[in-house]
Amino acid sequence: MTRAIILAAGRGSRMGCLTHAHPKGLIKVKGAPLIQYPITALRGAGITDIGIVSGYKAEKLKSFGTRHFFNPHWSETNMVYSLTMAKEWLEQETCIVSYSDILYSTDAVKRLLAAPGDIVITYDPHWRKLWEKRFEDPLSDAETFQLDEDSYLKEIGLQPKTITEIQGQYMGLLKITPFGWQIIIDYLNSLSYEEIGNLSMTRLLGKLIDKKIYATPIKDEWYEIDSETDLVVYQFHSTILR
Repeated sequence: MTRAIILAAGRGSRMGCLTHAHPKGLIKVKGAPLIQYPITALRGAGITDIGIVSGYKAEKLKSFGTRHFFNPHWSETNMVYSLTMAKEWLEQETCIVSYSDILYSTDAVKRLLAAPGDIVITYDPHWRKLWEKRFEDPLSDAETFQLDEDSYLKEIGLQPKTITEIQGQYMGLLKITPFGWQIIIDYLNSLSYEEIGNLSMTRLLGKLIDKKIYATPIKDEWYEIDSETDLVVYQFHSTILR
């Protein structure tokens, strides 16, 4: 059985007043809460056991998912620390892990499920088209992403100097088996609480490159809601939201 974990602990401060009264995952996009889009995609791929890692205004997310994990330190920690709150599931079953502020198709989840490996990520090979809609300079927000000839990650998360350093963009959607989780825990055990709290997911992936992280490309559109501007852009360009 495969479960899913949606990371929704943060406030989403870049959204300004839109997250004053509720978590980022409850911002309405085309009439539906943002968090409903990953839930729908996951269920479409046959995953019905969906856990939510919450923090900021956690009580408002209670109606979503089948299990809730709480990060009491949400205001001072990043995604990796939030993920450790769901270690019970990660130790037991293969889990699809998703950020709560991304929109993607069921096909993306199916591709992830079918891909080999204990830590697997999806990426968008056509990222530049989306980034040019979001940013005047695509390089200003993009990160390096390079694969070897067998589609294993060899670089991620650095500041690129040229477009050639970017073969795609990591989406915030990954698969972790129990063995993959043990690899992650072995690394985290070498860090202090403060180091884990400040650790981003891309930085973690970068530290584990020698552990063979497989990357599978998506074919459909996907979107990241990171700012109020993104909301405006996606209303006009998204096929997922139509």
